[in-house]
Amino acid sequence: MSTIAMNRIDRLTAILMQLQSQRIVRGREIAERFGISLRTVYRDIRALEDAGVPIGSEVGLGYFLAEGYHLPPVMFTTREARSLLMGSKLIETFSDPSVNRNFATALDKIKAVMGEKEKDQLNTLSSYIEVWNRNSGTREGVSNDLLADIQSVLGKKLLIRIAYTSGYKNETTTRLIEPLGLCFYGASWHLLAYCRLRSDYRDFRVDRIRQFAQTEFRFDQQRHGPLKDVMDRMMENTDLKPACVRFDKESARYISEQKYYLGFVEQTEKEGRVEMHFMTASYDYFSRWLLSFVDAVEVVSPDPLKARLREYVGRLNAHY
Repeated sequence: MSTIAMNRIDRLTAILMQLQSQRIVRGREIAERFGISLRTVYRDIRALEDAGVPIGSEVGLGYFLAEGYHLPPVMFTTREARSLLMGSKLIETFSDPSVNRNFATALDKIKAVMGEKEKDQLNTLSSYIEVWNRNSGTREGVSNDLLADIQSVLGKKLLIRIAYTSGYKNETTTRLIEPLGLCFYGASWHLLAYCRLRSDYRDFRVDRIRQFAQTEFRFDQQRHGPLKDVMDRMMENTDLKPACVRFDKESARYISEQKYYLGFVEQTEKEGRVEMHFMTASYDYFSRWLLSFVDAVEVVSPDPLKARLREYVGRLNAHY
């Protein structure tokens, strides 16, 4: 009986923290998060109200805390602190200095409210966790310190002016964009936005943004819909080209991660080799990648990719 009561107390506290962390929370969100029925959600909300918590509600929207109400400082459990430490290691590797500084300050505040024993355990654990970024030595790297600035403008519905250097043409252009979201893939952070210059959605790699300035002009964010829908539309409209190549089995084992950055679709075994299908945005970049495998790879199709590869082999032969 005491275990059931404690579980409910923990849940009520968590619901209260969830209400404080968001402007409004739907009953269904609470039910899904804690694996309970809507009827139980209604009972929990009533219990919090009976305890003096000022909870408001709007039909069709959800629940919210009355303005000005806040929970007192919360003590973190050791498990929660360890989870945040893991997050800090990932942020340290896959973010930039602007975000690293803010997260380090936040982690210090968390440590400040922990007991000495737990704090020592956390500091010791930190030396036993590292995130290995095998691409850190080859990629351009995030050096413009812009992630925190980009985070601050998302959701403000204000136009942004950027100077951006494209990867393919190495040209820098000034663009007025409607910032819609951040996405991490291919070992880089990308700013997804609607570009006024191109009148279309564009993917801007953050470490290629040379200048970044917020304007005072607003845009209609609702016309774009949720970020996931924007990403789906961008994938549908991207000018991707098919490529089919065959690797020997030994080489195929070592490109399990790389292939996803190159537009990998599927693979099958044929004639003792691994045949892979890709959808790539650039035969130029793709052929340069294939060259690193020398005779361990064979291009099956298309002919333009074969021609580009022959061109580069010819250049190498002439150079050496």
